[in-house]
Amino acid sequence: MSGRRPWGLGVPVSACLAALFLSLGSPAHATNPAECGVDGGPFAIAFPMQHVKKAIADKSLSILVVGAGSSQLPGPNGAANSYPARLQQSLSRKLPGVQVSVTTDVKSRRTAVDMVKTLPAELAASHPALMLWQTATVDAMQAVDPDQFSQALDKGIRKARAAGADVMFINPQYSPRTESMIALGVYVENMRWVAVQQEVPVFDRFSLMKAWSDQGTFDLYSPTKKLDMAERVHDCIGRLLADLVLEAAKPTPPADNN
Repeated sequence: MSGRRPWGLGVPVSACLAALFLSLGSPAHATNPAECGVDGGPFAIAFPMQHVKKAIADKSLSILVVGAGSSQLPGPNGAANSYPARLQQSLSRKLPGVQVSVTTDVKSRRTAVDMVKTLPAELAASHPALMLWQTATVDAMQAVDPDQFSQALDKGIRKARAAGADVMFINPQYSPRTESMIALGVYVENMRWVAVQQEVPVFDRFSLMKAWSDQGTFDLYSPTKKLDMAERVHDCIGRLLADLVLEAAKPTPPADNN
């Protein structure tokens, strides 16, 4: 892999100091169901999101979820039980008096490059304060060049910011059944690297789900996953995403001149 340095090597000091690493299973998020908690972490990187902060102050927060198949659930109640809907419900509870709307641009089998092509139209249609971008799985499955993947992320961030939106990355979901078949690691690391360089928050869904699997919270190995378990996973993801959005929208602390 050329062009991108591994996470943790050569990252600018200013970027490292700006990032807030969060363990989403910590007592700070104790209002969530116990099964959503997890030992270890961190499972997120938070950077300040000024557009989200302003939208909350203006009592109207619009979010666009751009993603692929794992943003959806099957069945007649799939849309209501998937994490975008759960995110909207959780933010509405945590932000009384704020109108929260979450729209989705979710289609299967799209690479990051494919998503970038449709971003201008989707951003113009929804005018979001925040774009949640879930990607990398299809890129890994198709063995897209990692540098091309990173360049697409950079381009998508620029397009979203030009449209007046903050950006947050959601990396791939973890599956123990496909771990040895799909080389997700390179793409997960590239997402982290781009995020730190561009000061974009990251929801580390991959590490979070792996911890749930390792600790026996959710059985992600079964080839016939029960829909109710998938709904519970999506509920937790929606709740924890809401926590990260609110953390990144907190007022920026004053600089320490010392």
